[in-house]
Amino acid sequence: MMLGFIREVIHNCIAHQDYGLSGRINVVENPASLIFTNAGSFLPGSIEKVIGQDAPQEIYRNPFIAEAMVQLNMIDTRGGGIKKMFTLQMERFFPLPDYDLKNPDRVKVYIYGEIIDEKYSRLLIDKADLDIWTVILLDKVQKRIQITKDEHSRLKKQGVIEGRYPNLFVAAGIAATMGMKARHILDRGFDKKYYQDMILALTHEHGPVKRRDIDELILPKLPEVLSQKQKKAKIHNLLFELSIKMKKIKNIGSRKHSQWVLLKKE
Repeated sequence: MMLGFIREVIHNCIAHQDYGLSGRINVVENPASLIFTNAGSFLPGSIEKVIGQDAPQEIYRNPFIAEAMVQLNMIDTRGGGIKKMFTLQMERFFPLPDYDLKNPDRVKVYIYGEIIDEKYSRLLIDKADLDIWTVILLDKVQKRIQITKDEHSRLKKQGVIEGRYPNLFVAAGIAATMGMKARHILDRGFDKKYYQDMILALTHEHGPVKRRDIDELILPKLPEVLSQKQKKAKIHNLLFELSIKMKKIKNIGSRKHSQWVLLKKE
């Protein structure tokens, strides 16, 4: 299946290459992916348009080459090569292709050869009736690509994701059926009091403590769906609440070189 998949990508590059730019079709092999690059703009405009249309393309950059390749059964006469690639990856339970269309004179395609997030591959296996649009959205979630609020609502209604927008992860019910309950708890994170109690215990036992000491304690316990920047912001909010609102700790150092201590009850 993989050989046929690679052949499909190469045939699409040949058919749609802009030969007037005197470029080459490049294939770069990485341990976990293949990158295909060909010269020329992406005529349809977007991947969503190609997958959504149920008719042949109206414009072909190389009509004679395309017609010859159709006659030789090298490409689909209905222009469904890209949709076929997405379907093949779905059937393999692998991440979907990524199209980089930022450069107007070049199309770059990333093909993944290994699983990014086991939860989503298991989800495709467990829910074989998911339509291609749902799978595309779930693929974005596993790649930490932000989806719109409307797309989030659609996935939420289907019960396949959880989390507070935009930090999303696989739903608890799905996680349970996949034997991944512990993974779900790590993705969701613990309640605020859990983290606050850890900071209070640290300042009580070892105060004064630096922000670096607090980060080393809390960062590994925060959900993996959060970025490093979001994790740091979460810790900042915890310290703000403990010091300003709850009056339980105090920074006796500077803003840049903090020294956190536990305040004694009067």
